[in-house]
Amino acid sequence: MALEITDDTFEEIVLKSDKPVVVDFWAAWCGPCRMVGPIIDEVSQEYEGKAVVGKVDVDANQQYAAKYGVRNIPTVLVFKDGEIVNRQVGVSPKKVYTDAIDAVL
Repeated sequence: MALEITDDTFEEIVLKSDKPVVVDFWAAWCGPCRMVGPIIDEVSQEYEGKAVVGKVDVDANQQYAAKYGVRNIPTVLVFKDGEIVNRQVGVSPKKVYTDAIDAVL
């Protein structure tokens, strides 16, 4: 399962990570988010130990969604060394997310 990331834990989990980090910005009421959720969970299992995969509920945690210009959900950001290296908005096939991680591993 993907990690639950909050505004309080974002800096430690995402920005200070020595591994690539995938962050799914989502909300419980969002239909497309519910389609991406299981894909993100699969990716988290496949990349365990190689990348950090987490989710931010934008209803409860708005600070970093606002900071990174997340206006539509789902938005999946890939971070490397605290910087965004990839952005996917909307529903994408699993390969799009795994290719984004592979590019920074």
